[in-house]
Amino acid sequence: MNLLYLTVLFPLIGFLLLAFSRGRWSENLSATIGMGSVGLAALTTAMVGFDFFANGQQAYTQALWTWMHVGNFDMKVNLTLDGLSLTMLSVVTGVGFFIHMFASWYMRGEEGYSRFFAYTNLFIASMVVLVLADNLMLMYLGWEGVGLCSYLLIGFYYSNPETGKAAMKAFIITRVGDVFLAFGLFILYNELGTLTFR
Repeated sequence: MNLLYLTVLFPLIGFLLLAFSRGRWSENLSATIGMGSVGLAALTTAMVGFDFFANGQQAYTQALWTWMHVGNFDMKVNLTLDGLSLTMLSVVTGVGFFIHMFASWYMRGEEGYSRFFAYTNLFIASMVVLVLADNLMLMYLGWEGVGLCSYLLIGFYYSNPETGKAAMKAFIITRVGDVFLAFGLFILYNELGTLTFR
């Protein structure tokens, strides 16, 4: 199960490649990178899932690194796999792959083809972080990533004023929710002294 981090890494690499290409690559190459990175994440999910069931469905935490250490507060980047997170991970990567496959045909010829796949790859990576996060702080970062990608995808056709308004409305509404979620995290840490789920 030490492959768990690849479910985040593959879509993230796809996002970085597509973002730094700045639309200079062909549609075929952009679609291949976009679909391929999510497809590899889905394949990794299947391998991790097989291993999970072969080992008696034991919950597993993969420690990656400590992001920050301040006094008694440790912000660790850990991924946790259990039955629920495996189910959601399968949905995110599996359905995400089919969405990318459909979009490779549907978006063909549209301006910003490569940019679209960059956004959707970042969206998948953020959802995977949200699903596998071991603590509320990392989950919050995944949540913020999903909110950012929602804004970017809703406003994809930014030359149309209506989509710009819809994107801004979604952005503002999710930011209001984010503020209350952040307050909730502060209260939980103040009361419990930890933000980990276990």
